[in-house]
Amino acid sequence: MSGRSIVWGLMTSHAVYSQTAFVLHTRKYRETSLLVDVFTCDYGIVTLVAKGVRKKNSKWVGVLQCFQPLEISFSGRSELKTLTGAALHGRSIELTGLVLYCGFYLNELLIYFLHKHDAHPEVFEDYRYCLVQLVTEDSVESVLRIFELALLENLGYGLQLENDAVTERPIDPNQQYDYLSDIGPVPTMSQGFSGKSLIALRKKILNDELVRKEAKQLMRQVIDFHLQGRELKSRALISQFIRQQSVTTA
Repeated sequence: MSGRSIVWGLMTSHAVYSQTAFVLHTRKYRETSLLVDVFTCDYGIVTLVAKGVRKKNSKWVGVLQCFQPLEISFSGRSELKTLTGAALHGRSIELTGLVLYCGFYLNELLIYFLHKHDAHPEVFEDYRYCLVQLVTEDSVESVLRIFELALLENLGYGLQLENDAVTERPIDPNQQYDYLSDIGPVPTMSQGFSGKSLIALRKKILNDELVRKEAKQLMRQVIDFHLQGRELKSRALISQFIRQQSVTTA
């Protein structure tokens, strides 16, 4: 089913049942309700009204939390839908400490890069897998870079990491490159990104510390280019948390 037909179906259908989803963001709405941005497998990002969920006796208290796999139902003919059902769907994913803030970063990326009601099942599966990897893998940086790379590829913003943009020759691991976000890697005599790091990022093998550092710099540059001046608040939260941890350790 195409993204366009899914959007059309969502806007005209009265009810959707048993949809796999993750909460990306919530905010207070009226006295006892919430507006909930959910990322669904078949309908992309949808904003729902969760009526009365802030009441102590609400059946959804503790359910509508970020990073928990959910099965939800919703209805409505307007763009703003009403949540009609929500339950945990599988094992809860517990993010704490640094990886919790990394999870918020993933959510913010999705909100900025995905259009509402535009289905991306491959991104949904990457997101689900990335949350698990954040908990189980040693290198959080590697997990984030691979997700960022896949996200851009799936949305048509994939990086050119095969050849340099001037000579079209294969990336040389011993060469330094500038990366022009709208063109690709360009050989340079100054300090830029090593060909070794570009190749490693293309292969999604980020075992070397220098490679991870350069991959982070490159992905931030490319993501900022596509954000067009919009800021990711989660980056500041991650930096603040790391500073606080450094002070505590010292």
